[in-house]
Formats: sequence, C-alpha cells, structure tokens
Amino acid sequence: MKNTMQHKGYIGSVEFSQEDGVFFGKVMGIRALISYEGTNAQELVSNFYHAVDDYLELCSKEGIKPEMAYKGSFNVRISPELHKQAVLCAVSQEITLNRFVEMALQKSIAGLH
Repeated sequence: MKNTMQHKGYIGSVEFSQEDGVFFGKVMGIRALISYEGTNAQELVSNFYHAVDDYLELCSKEGIKPEMAYKGSFNVRISPELHKQAVLCAVSQEITLNRFVEMALQKSIAGLH
C-alpha cells in the first residue's frame, strides 16, 4: 500500500515536505490528532510506532478508551477487517471511502441488470 503504514490496528499517512526536507504523517480515521515526522523512512516509521504507543499509554493512564479507526459502521455494518481493506483500497485510488463504496455498489447493481 502506498503512502500508509500500520501499527496496532492504526493506519498512518506518509507525506513529504520538500521545503522542510522531512517526512510526516498522522493517524487516519480517528478524531484524536496523532502526528509524527522523521528525516528518513526508518525514523518516520519508528516515530509513528512511538506516537501510537504513546497515545495508547496516555489513554490507559487517564482511563480513557482509545479511539479505534474503521469500526465497521458507516450506514452499513460490515466486519472491521473489510472496512479497513475498503479504506486502504480507496486511499490507493486516491478517492474517499464514500466514493469507493458508491462505485462498488454501482458496479454490483449494474451487474444485476
């Protein structure tokens, strides 16, 4: 999958700032802002892992249930794994999850006619 990485069920984006010469990203699919950066790919991945781990540790210390992305509910209930795979497919096509689902439904319905 291009421009994403995964750790403990969380998906992180991968971006590059040419101006600053740094890779950066954020955890996708949750309201909490979890961001990270690195000067190279290895540092970016390491900092992503640490950011997720720090978020989970903070939630534990504060007795807060951590947000989990892609729970499987967006007007239709599906398995969490199918939800995550749909998001990854949409990201790889540079479209929204809503657009991806709309296209899949259109294709499925067209096949019935």
